[in-house]
Amino acid sequence: MSFYSIKHSKFAYRIDFALYGVAILTMAAFLLLTGSMERWLEFVALAVAGFASWTFIEYILHRFVMHGLRPFKQWHAQHHQQPTAIIYTPTIVSMGLFATLVFLPALILLNNVQSAFALTLGVVSGYLFYSMLHHATHHSSRLAIQHQSAWLKRRKRWHAMHHQNTEKASCFGVTNGFWDHAFGSYLHPKKIRERLVDK
Repeated sequence: MSFYSIKHSKFAYRIDFALYGVAILTMAAFLLLTGSMERWLEFVALAVAGFASWTFIEYILHRFVMHGLRPFKQWHAQHHQQPTAIIYTPTIVSMGLFATLVFLPALILLNNVQSAFALTLGVVSGYLFYSMLHHATHHSSRLAIQHQSAWLKRRKRWHAMHHQNTEKASCFGVTNGFWDHAFGSYLHPKKIRERLVDK
């Protein structure tokens, strides 16, 4: 694998999930061990705000970076051409981006290490949730699909529309459709049904 490739081995793909799980547990342990009990509500609020902000970050990255900027647009096109291939951002790159674009700005703005870790914990948890959901949308077995919740099935249909709508990209949100509705990049359910019937 070259540094410029986003295709990876199954081992590297699984390690990415594991490393993010370890990172989340480490940040949570750091907060529990170093934060005062009087501030636990603040930390929880920051983590929830970080988790919620991931949905917006996910939308912006997917719509304007992955579908708009080179070389990311070409890399993401590989995923559209091969949706079941093991294609993702290298862990060292994504973790570096979280450190420089989330943790450091939070540290500067909040002026407190624990607060910065709490916010980062939420954002990174949102990213791991997104990664797991995106994996499920492309790699679920037929047996697993039968036992999935209605919510997960709706998210899979939404993401399938993103992959199938080649004339005009839409349905950029993977974890939710809120920002697609807010910015008009969603497809009406009637149009979704019509396009699925046409396929």
